[in-house]
Amino acid sequence: MKRRDFVTAAGAATLLTACGESKNCDSEGSSQTGQSHEVINWTMATTWPPGFQGLGTGAEYLAEQINRLSNGRIKVKVYGAGELVPALQVFDAVSSGSVEMGHGVAYYWKGKLPAASFFGSVPFGLNAQEMNSWLLKGGGLELWQELYAPYSVIPMPAGNTDLQMAGWFNKEINSLEDIQGLKMRIPGLGGEVLKRAGGTPELIAGGEIFSALELGRIDAAEFVGPYNDLALGFYKAAKFYYYPGWHEPGTTLEAIINQQAMDKLPQDLQEIVRTACLVANADMLAEFSKQNSDALKTLVEKHNVKVKRLPEDVLNKFEEISEILVAEQGEHNELSKRIYQSYLNFKTSSLEWRKINQSL
Repeated sequence: MKRRDFVTAAGAATLLTACGESKNCDSEGSSQTGQSHEVINWTMATTWPPGFQGLGTGAEYLAEQINRLSNGRIKVKVYGAGELVPALQVFDAVSSGSVEMGHGVAYYWKGKLPAASFFGSVPFGLNAQEMNSWLLKGGGLELWQELYAPYSVIPMPAGNTDLQMAGWFNKEINSLEDIQGLKMRIPGLGGEVLKRAGGTPELIAGGEIFSALELGRIDAAEFVGPYNDLALGFYKAAKFYYYPGWHEPGTTLEAIINQQAMDKLPQDLQEIVRTACLVANADMLAEFSKQNSDALKTLVEKHNVKVKRLPEDVLNKFEEISEILVAEQGEHNELSKRIYQSYLNFKTSSLEWRKINQSL
């Protein structure tokens, strides 16, 4: 009897050790989830260069969280822009099911879906905290999902770069006259605002901005903010660094998931994917807030960069044009109108509180 008790205890200890390593067993050694131990392998295509700090690494962080929270039941392999598909074809790749996930910014698809810009960032729009509030508590996410549903794509917020900078300029901007004929790298709705104000927007890939600015092909360029701008060495090509980032006050990054791939997952894994996106969303905003602060200090104190605010007449003109332009994005169809109205209502209701909570 003593020998049998010892053997039973030893077997239990072995089982507990094994379960401690897998973190996924019950007292009988089976899966707590009731699912098989088969690993589900997913592919994520991103719009970022491989390993690009903050943005590309944010996609990798999301993949790591899905793997960790699922106890290895889902493993996501991340591919940078051009490694699997070109950056601007990520949405189509997810829609077709050739990849299960994508990572980018919604305004990249405005040619296909003009209203998508509302879910990335619009000039003089919601800041990072307000974007999160509108999406998660103000009905924005439901409208976003409705917009993408015909393409079999599910969107989720998966990061935020916070307020961006207005950009790098090789000359001072003292009035609206300095905007006339200004050649600037600036994409999306911000570029259209610049054009209507008399400038010339150019769409240039991130890796080509420095040389274009240094060689004088363009007069100015915006990218993200101090964190990325320092790493890309823009301070070597232009000495005036302007704020605020009127064109992107709080840019939300997105994870997009193929609908059929999501439907194949058991319910608990579907919730894990959604939860991982929200974890990555919060983590990126925290990272950019910290890294931008440190990088700006380096730019000013080590590289003698001149940080300047855009003149009020320039900002006022940009805002005047932006209100018209943003309204135009909501005129394409009934869903676009509902998205625009929801966004506008939320912005209006948030304005008074913003004046108070940002008054210090």
